[in-house]
Amino acid sequence: MSSSTTPVVGHEPPSRPAGPVPRPRASRPALVARSAGAVASGVLLYAGFPPRTLWWLAPIALALLAACLHGRRARAGFGLGLLAGLGYLLPLLSWTGEEVGPVPWLALAAVEALFVALTGLGIAVVSRLPAWPLWAAAVWTAGEALRARFPFGGFPWGKLAYGQADGLFLPLAAVGGTPLLSFAVALSGFGLYATLLAARRQPRRTAAAVAARRQPRRTAAAVAALTVAAPLAAALAARPLVSDGAQAGTATAAVVQGNVPRLGLDFNAQRRAVLDNHARRTVQLAEDVKAGKVPAPDFVVWPENSSDLDPFAEPDAYRVIDQAVKAIGVPVAIGSVLAPEDRPTLRNTMILWDPVKGPTTTYDKRKIQPFGERIPMRSFVRLFSSDVDRVRRDFGPGKDPGVFDMAGSRVGMVTCFEAAFDDAVRSTVRAGAQVIAVPSNNATFGRSNMTYQQLAMDRVRAVEHSRTVLVPVTSGVSAVIEPDGTVVQQTRMFTPDALVARIPLRTGETPATRFGPLVEYVLLAVAAGGLGWAAAARRVRARSGSTDAGAEVAGAGAGVEAR
Repeated sequence: MSSSTTPVVGHEPPSRPAGPVPRPRASRPALVARSAGAVASGVLLYAGFPPRTLWWLAPIALALLAACLHGRRARAGFGLGLLAGLGYLLPLLSWTGEEVGPVPWLALAAVEALFVALTGLGIAVVSRLPAWPLWAAAVWTAGEALRARFPFGGFPWGKLAYGQADGLFLPLAAVGGTPLLSFAVALSGFGLYATLLAARRQPRRTAAAVAARRQPRRTAAAVAALTVAAPLAAALAARPLVSDGAQAGTATAAVVQGNVPRLGLDFNAQRRAVLDNHARRTVQLAEDVKAGKVPAPDFVVWPENSSDLDPFAEPDAYRVIDQAVKAIGVPVAIGSVLAPEDRPTLRNTMILWDPVKGPTTTYDKRKIQPFGERIPMRSFVRLFSSDVDRVRRDFGPGKDPGVFDMAGSRVGMVTCFEAAFDDAVRSTVRAGAQVIAVPSNNATFGRSNMTYQQLAMDRVRAVEHSRTVLVPVTSGVSAVIEPDGTVVQQTRMFTPDALVARIPLRTGETPATRFGPLVEYVLLAVAAGGLGWAAAARRVRARSGSTDAGAEVAGAGAGVEAR
């Protein structure tokens, strides 16, 4: 072969490797900036939660998170999402370590942050799609749905929706529940970043290039602006669903806050004192009614754990409760702990106590708090904290919703932790509740923000199902919430008190009550569709890159042979 036809080593055209061209690694300053931005977005989310009323921080926080995730690889999205989750959930859940130390708090926050990390991964994946804020907001909602169910039955605390009790988006809870409310907040935040991105000054181009790019840019900018405006417009359109009018008359309700002898876990060792406090405050309420200081209630609700002594097994506890109920002369819902001999687990039970008939109907709490009321993997968890043995006997869940007929008013029981779960509240309303009661015991968590975070959940539930929500708490904050989410009365923490209010009885169903998880399922389908589209597009790019690289190699070889 002549030298003219022999390839010369070192002069062959370089061939591109098969697959997409790898992007250059981010510089260290850019990586640090994105990491700091992700943490800051989580901290901003936390800052928007109760007891603060800075609900508008949530869209800003998500816009900042979008700036960190947009266009990033899946692996980077996971890491940045984890940082955002830790920045958010570490301070939000700090109350979980109030009496048992930092280990449970740090473990819970870390596990929950992993779900935010998966969400960040998904957002990064869909961020290259057209109309990406829509797909990203659906992915965020899917992440919340996942952690509301797994592990150990889920932990929905910290949904975006629960930070919106004072926000403009709140009426959307009546349309699609907490999933739609969270979706709207996420969409507005991601849309805010997309709008800013579309408004950035582009580099100078030729007239032809500008003309070619003008229409797509206008379309992208319009879509971005729409993702900000649409949630706000939808919230305004949903306002007629929010009403505090009576549909089945009114009733006068009372909630009693008896207080606990001391803060913290030791209150369980003083169960008789807690019972006496609630009985005493109920007797005082009866005296105030006789003196004309407050209206006579039609029924009374005590908090969860207001009698940790089982009145069916402890005659003295039975006597104390019965005397207090007879003194007020109306039905009282009593929070107690029952220890059935025929079952291996305890029951966290609300008892309907009639002043004439005594105890009648009961409701067993269905959502049992893992690592609080029951200890999964007890022997393993004991390696990290001996406090697990404070729960010597696990609680077991009930099966059916509890709606008490209290002097003609149908009062649905949603005990404490259950208020965080969409299905627990909705099933109670669907069972005929005209009023929702959320008896709670927050004494274990001291003066932390936990009680205010839970109160915000209760306000969202009031709007979601258009029901008055009564919140009796052993140590506060107890409250009366109208169906429009307004707190009309509330107590101070760690003071004995009683609230008496005239409340509307409502029987209608909001779309959220009627259709339940349907909106969430639609949003999950949107998230799945976005992730599937992004995955398909990536495969197409990979095949295209491989074909282009092969063509270049073949072309180079043909050129050499031609020489």
